[in-house]
Amino acid sequence: MNTQANAAATVLPAPLATRPLYWSVRRELWENRSLYLAPIAVAGILLLASVISAFYYWKKMSDIMRPVLALDPAKQAAAIGEPYAYVAMLLILTVFLVGFFYCLDALHGERRDRSILFWKSLPVSDWTTVLSKAAIPLVVLPLIAFTIIVVTQIIMLLLTTGAVLARGLTPAILWTQVPLFENALVLLYGLAALALWHAPVYGWLLLVSSWAKRGTFLWAVLPPIVLCVFEWIAFHTTHLASMLSQRLGNSPADVFAFKALVVKSPKVPVIIPLSELDPIKLFSTPGLWIGLIYAAVFIFAAISMRRDREPI
Repeated sequence: MNTQANAAATVLPAPLATRPLYWSVRRELWENRSLYLAPIAVAGILLLASVISAFYYWKKMSDIMRPVLALDPAKQAAAIGEPYAYVAMLLILTVFLVGFFYCLDALHGERRDRSILFWKSLPVSDWTTVLSKAAIPLVVLPLIAFTIIVVTQIIMLLLTTGAVLARGLTPAILWTQVPLFENALVLLYGLAALALWHAPVYGWLLLVSSWAKRGTFLWAVLPPIVLCVFEWIAFHTTHLASMLSQRLGNSPADVFAFKALVVKSPKVPVIIPLSELDPIKLFSTPGLWIGLIYAAVFIFAAISMRRDREPI
């Protein structure tokens, strides 16, 4: 009996899962605080501009709202929602640029400062390391952008509501024409779709970061430009340039979650209503799947490169 009791007492608890991918992603956030500080800084600047605008136009609020109320419902929603759409677009652009330069330095930086020797000594595979870095622009940054955009838009709406109430006007039209919950769902869909659409761009940047010894930006940008010029000179076509333009600038219908609408004379960006989104159309786009295949090839090549690369 005593032997059995002692044996039971010496049984150690099962070790907890180490979750190397999770902690690798956390490490990237600890080491690269600009991933979330840069979007927060841009959001702060936009909020400051909103506060200044609210004070500047406070006395003219009645004159501003009167022509807006005279518009038809679609243009009325566009005019009221224009600042919120611009804020979302600017923050999405900010997050893309942050992800762009992060990927360029993600694997090159650890070779430059020789920390790759330390990280390779740990029981973390090259697969885990590279995939954790790819998860930053594909998963983490869209979630950061979503949170910051929603919070910024809520604060903007509260500021505008306060300015309208201070002038003795009713803010009901603001809350009617700025559907925060619906816009948040559309924004989440748009960010996920954009992450998938930009996946080959991030994959290419990680590949360049894994093998270039210096000048990662030039190695990432110049080869596509040279190929576009070569195609134009040799064949008088611009297929590659059009493909790159669509991948970086334009995107398939219903991907970016914004559209342009004419209000009076200029076109203004508006957030697409939830009912107009078409995920089936998005996932049936051949360009999306071709891009994801290229992204997988680039990331696999980056993993192979990291396995063989030494410090610079």
